[in-house]
Amino acid sequence: MIDLTYFKEQFEQLQLEDADEHIAAIRKQSFDTFNKAGLPTFHTEEWKYTGISSLFNQTYAQIGHTITAADVAALRMPGHHKANELVFVNGRFDFSLSNILSSDTEMKVLSLKDAVNGEYRDLVGKHLNKSTEYIKDGIHALNGAFITEGVFIHILKGKIPHHPIYVYHILDSRQHHTLAQPRSLIYVDENSKLQLTETYVTLGSSDSFCNEVLEIVVEQNAIVEYYKIQNDTANASQVSTTHIRQVGRSYVHTVAITLNGGIVRNNMNLILDATGNEAHLYGLYLLRGKTHADNHTLIDNRKPECFSNQLYKGIADDSSTAVFNGRIMVQPDAQKTNSFQSNKNILLSDNATINTKPQLEIFADDVKCSHGCTVGQLDEEALFYLRARGIPKEKAEVLLLQAYSADVLAHIKPMAIRAYVEKLIYEHLSIV
Repeated sequence: MIDLTYFKEQFEQLQLEDADEHIAAIRKQSFDTFNKAGLPTFHTEEWKYTGISSLFNQTYAQIGHTITAADVAALRMPGHHKANELVFVNGRFDFSLSNILSSDTEMKVLSLKDAVNGEYRDLVGKHLNKSTEYIKDGIHALNGAFITEGVFIHILKGKIPHHPIYVYHILDSRQHHTLAQPRSLIYVDENSKLQLTETYVTLGSSDSFCNEVLEIVVEQNAIVEYYKIQNDTANASQVSTTHIRQVGRSYVHTVAITLNGGIVRNNMNLILDATGNEAHLYGLYLLRGKTHADNHTLIDNRKPECFSNQLYKGIADDSSTAVFNGRIMVQPDAQKTNSFQSNKNILLSDNATINTKPQLEIFADDVKCSHGCTVGQLDEEALFYLRARGIPKEKAEVLLLQAYSADVLAHIKPMAIRAYVEKLIYEHLSIV
């Protein structure tokens, strides 16, 4: 089992190997927070339905990997030949396995270390690690304590790159248990656009744990489309934090799809920090086996006249567990805010569990906000209708569940990615 001594030794070694002043200071502050807070437990309100201490009952090896270009080629998503492909292996960004198609006049991709030691020093210093203002638990701090070989991306002012960005998180667990802590900072400049899709793959039968933090800063009149696809193996667990700050009037659109994994926790934070911001959050989790998926969303309306909409839908079968905690905050200065949230769920098994908790915290008096949640079962009348027309029960259930998922999938704008996800869902639902 890993204890604090293990992390302390690894932390001190990293500080000696890579002593960049700015990043080293963030690491030190984060490690102090981790040392004080420890790992979240069921007694931590934000983690009351999700226990991750069991993930640290084994020792994770800190050695190199044997991932090759052929391994990456086998994992590529549709449309990859027209995409910028960024590859993380065991949490570390690997330039040699990545493929950047966009020119330097559209976007720049650097290691965090090069960014902080070059022309982007002030920009990185201003925006890196701002997520700690909202997430103060030990597991988030653990990522900050081990920032190394992360990536910085700048979408240049006024540019709409011709090629989207695909990010592959590959964990090599073929010979040992793997702990990965990828770190990314993306700056989307004024009048520009980012289209980003992330996916996660574990190779091997040993356990893997990916503790990711992605921070995105969105400037005036910029557009961000973000898609997350989680379809890993049962021995793969993940805590993923996506922290998006809209510092200029901008538009953000996110879709998170969770199908397979061990323990999966998604933190999706949207900070609306400019007048007139707009954000749309969609999520779909289809769970089988013993998969545990916990979606925590936060929308913090800090300025007036902002609009946000959330729709998360879930299906839980077998002995799986789903958690949804959606929090909307409206600060005193955020008058004329419009913010809406909906969480809908279907239980397919008596052994499955769904915990849902929508929250509104409103400190302004001229707003329109609503939230709601439902937990139910398949429509028996619709099922009977299909079976009465000769469709077998299993096929009829798949058709109904596909229809149930359709209004979330419709918000995946890249057609190649949407078709890919639809295929994954059909295969997932068709498992007997």
